Amino acid sequence: MKIQSFTFDQIHIEVARNASDDFNLFHDKHKWLQINHNPFKGPIVLGYQLNTLVEYQIRLYRTANYENQIISENNLRFSNYQITFVNALRPSCSFQLEIKKTLIKTIPHLTLGNRVAIKSEGKTILLGFKKETQAPLFLGNATFNKLPNLNVIPDKTIIPGTDYFLKRKFLHNGNAKNFLSGSLAEQSDYFDELNHIEDYPEIFPCSLASGALLEKAQLENHDFKRNPMVYTSHEISVDRQHLKRLKNDDKLYILVKQHPETCTNTLNQTNIMLRTYDCYGLMHNHDVLFRVRMNLVPLEEILKNLKDKKKI
Repeated sequence: MKIQSFTFDQIHIEVARNASDDFNLFHDKHKWLQINHNPFKGPIVLGYQLNTLVEYQIRLYRTANYENQIISENNLRFSNYQITFVNALRPSCSFQLEIKKTLIKTIPHLTLGNRVAIKSEGKTILLGFKKETQAPLFLGNATFNKLPNLNVIPDKTIIPGTDYFLKRKFLHNGNAKNFLSGSLAEQSDYFDELNHIEDYPEIFPCSLASGALLEKAQLENHDFKRNPMVYTSHEISVDRQHLKRLKNDDKLYILVKQHPETCTNTLNQTNIMLRTYDCYGLMHNHDVLFRVRMNLVPLEEILKNLKDKKKI
C-alpha cells in the first residue's frame, strides 16, 4: 500500500480549469459566492484534477513495481477508472492519496487493478479503482461507424438522426501540460521537446467532456447559480493505443448523450434521481479514444437529504 500527502492551492485550480475550459462556478475564486446555498465556503478542486493525480501516482506505482511489462505482454490496452465523489476538497487543505496493493485477476479475463482513496481532515473525499483490461469496462458496446461526417456538423448541435450533442475541441500540448501541473503531476514525464517525447495523459482529454456538458447546459438555459449540479461519480475507459496517436492540434469530437431521469437510477441509499451523461471522445475515422459516464445531482437535493437525515 502507498500513502502520500498533497495540498492543492487556488492557483492549481485556476490553471486546471483554464486548461480544460471548465467554467463551473464551484471552481471560480469569485463566483462561488453566487451559487445558491453553496455549503463549501469557497472554491473547490475539480473532479478531473483528482482523477489526474490518481492517474499520475498509479503511473509511478506501475513503474516502481515493474507492472508495465504485464500490461504490454497481455495487451491490457484499456485504462479504466471508477470514481465515486463523497465530499468536496478545498484548496490549502492537506489530503492523503492511498493506493492499495495491485491485484491481478485471471477470471473471467486478465485484470490488473488497484483500489484508491483520497481523505482529508478525517473525511473521505473520493473512493474508487483503476483497472487495466483488454476491453473497456464502461460503455463498451457503443459503436459509431454509421455517424455522418462530423466535420460538416455545426459545433454545439445535435448530430442529425442521433441523441448526441456534438462539441468539437482541438488538443494543445500547452493545455495538457498545464492540466498536469494543476493536478500535481510532473508534466515533463509526458512532454519533453528536447527528447521528442509527446505522450498525452489519459485523463486530460476526458476532462474536456466536463466543459462540453457545461456548454450543453448553457445552451439549454440552465441556471448555474440557482440550480447548481455536482458530480457523484465518473466511470472512464481510455484506449491507450489510440492515446499514443494524439498530437498537438489534433481534433477531438466529444459526443454527449443525456439519459432521462428515472426513479430507478438514484443516488445510493437516497431517492435523489441521478442525471446521467454518456460521453465519448472520437478521433479521426471515429476511433473511440475515451468512454465516460458521468452522474450528477442537484446540490439542493443533497442538502435536503442531509437535513432530513439530521431530523431522524
